[in-house]
Amino acid sequence: MTAVASLPQFSTLSPDSLPDVCEALLNEARQEVAKLLQSDAPPSADNLLLPLEVLDDRIGQFWAPLSHLHGVMNTEQWRQAYNECLPLLTAYNSEMGQNRPLFERVQTLVNSTAFSELSTPQQQSLRHMLRDFTLSGVALEGEAAKRFADIQQRLSELSTQFSNNVLDATDGWEKFVSDPAELAGVPEMVLENLKEAAAAKDQQGYRLSLDIPSYLPVMQFAENRELRRELYEAYVTRASKHSPSGDKWDNGPLMVEILQLRQELAELLGFEHYADDSLASKMAESSDQVVAFLEELAIASKPVAEKEFTELRAFAAAQGQEDLQAWDVPFFSEKLKEANYAISQEQLRPYFPVEKVISGLFSVCSQLFDLHIQAVESADLWHKDAQCYEIQRNGEPLAHFYLDLYARANKRGGAWMANCRSRWRMPSGEVQLPVAFLVCNFTPPTSERPSLLTHNEVTTLFHEFGHGLHHMLTKVESLAVSGIGGVAWDAVELPSQFLENWCWEKSVVPEISAHYQTGEPLPEALLDKLLAAKNFQSGMQMLRQLEFSLFDFRLHMQTDIANEDGISDIMAGVRQQVSVYSPPSFNRFQNSFSHIFAGGYAAGYYSYKWAEVLSADAFSLFEEQGVMNQAAGRKFCQEILERGGSEDAAVLFKNFRGREPANDALLRHCGIVQEKGA
Repeated sequence: MTAVASLPQFSTLSPDSLPDVCEALLNEARQEVAKLLQSDAPPSADNLLLPLEVLDDRIGQFWAPLSHLHGVMNTEQWRQAYNECLPLLTAYNSEMGQNRPLFERVQTLVNSTAFSELSTPQQQSLRHMLRDFTLSGVALEGEAAKRFADIQQRLSELSTQFSNNVLDATDGWEKFVSDPAELAGVPEMVLENLKEAAAAKDQQGYRLSLDIPSYLPVMQFAENRELRRELYEAYVTRASKHSPSGDKWDNGPLMVEILQLRQELAELLGFEHYADDSLASKMAESSDQVVAFLEELAIASKPVAEKEFTELRAFAAAQGQEDLQAWDVPFFSEKLKEANYAISQEQLRPYFPVEKVISGLFSVCSQLFDLHIQAVESADLWHKDAQCYEIQRNGEPLAHFYLDLYARANKRGGAWMANCRSRWRMPSGEVQLPVAFLVCNFTPPTSERPSLLTHNEVTTLFHEFGHGLHHMLTKVESLAVSGIGGVAWDAVELPSQFLENWCWEKSVVPEISAHYQTGEPLPEALLDKLLAAKNFQSGMQMLRQLEFSLFDFRLHMQTDIANEDGISDIMAGVRQQVSVYSPPSFNRFQNSFSHIFAGGYAAGYYSYKWAEVLSADAFSLFEEQGVMNQAAGRKFCQEILERGGSEDAAVLFKNFRGREPANDALLRHCGIVQEKGA
């Protein structure tokens, strides 16, 4: 096998020229598809599937770098280029999805005797293609088909605007504090970062922002309650008319229109509501099954969460805070954690310099999956923070990935993995190697010290790298089901959540930790405290995720959202069912819930919990055989990571674990049910 690595040349990309390039590329693809449909030969992999893969890869190689730069370098120029190209791509995808002759040719191949001679991944690719044709409205005609395409176009515009509003609202708020007494309680390292942030804006004192590396430590440690309230209100009203900036970036009307259009889309396809439409390509079998799954976890978790919140309220009252509000919860939770376990996330930072964490992460993955990872010094990069790496096995290159780890202006918040290139066997017979983007928003290094991570951030890095491994270690050579391609959305979090487990292993933490000044690994006494505190407020954390999941799913089961009040009512109903405390009435979390309004998680946020059941159950094999057991690692690699979307996720899990998944491992890992015999 000859392997080919194809890396983007970022320095050659000009945002001004990309819309014209995009239009020419798509017009060429239309002509190629038209030629395919003129063939009189019976459809085959060579004259249908492979040429379509060529077109998809060519478009993907154009779009992936542009989409990536829109996320990590969201300047006016890149935003404009993205906004001009997106409607062109959406229109093309709508045309292809509703191309009846193309659908019929694929259907003919699937129904032919030639289909049985294709590889399993090729068969799966074609099945997914037929499903996606159906979900793209291929059966629609006339006005219905046009309306469907118009809705898709409008939804792509709205989701982009939603995301931009969240980014602009986050970047659009800042507060400068001149008196350090106002920031009493905030750790010295955080203060240094806030001071450098102010200096970068030619200001004295400290710059507070709504970026998580700034926002969260202030909420956890600042003794100034009014300051915490001010930050909290700014954060939870982002992109709403209740925000300090008024309705400048208000996502309220966008949410209503998005939900109405999704419902109309679902009805055009014959679904009762959008949640059913969403599940057509997922592992879960019905909306009722998803709701029952989430409610079952809520019933198991709520008594634990109520006990935790009662303890927190009593602790706050003993500290003189009788009236515990939402902006007090992170502060007193951190104090209670320190009181119970004598440990805090900020206390751990000095032991997790980012370079040590990265080298430890690479070491763990190398041992488990027989890999060698090395930096690529010659790679063309978009920013000085970014770095490129190559993954090898036995001296053979397998994949490449980029890391972009630090928060900065014009960069979307959060953490994510994205596909840059997919593995597939090209018409030449050569195999294109996969490439992944891995993005986080950690505190950047200062002039005095390297970037230091909290343990929570360490788990975030492991999580995203798990996604990356799923994409990069695939052996599938059919483009549509290679790597993360074609993986059911509610199973796609399995490898990412699975890899997080190693951040909590007593034998592994010394490999990923070393004090940035002394090189000393995390002391055993601190490690014991970290592990003891692992499930601190795990019931409350579980309910928080279930709140988001149920809100998302119930929202997309509605058929008649008429205004923002309807959205707020759904949120209030879910909170009444599962939450142990109510946030203030001005809270508009939903207005910045990009996962469901601008990401791929609409009626799919439950996937985090669904896949967490899978990941906890998968990890239980390593608990039985040893956390660094190479045979278990090889089996996970062969049955899950290497198989991509080439078979149904339920089949792959059963092949790996030898049985159906069960909830008990997740509840045990979270401390919500006790170990058997404990």
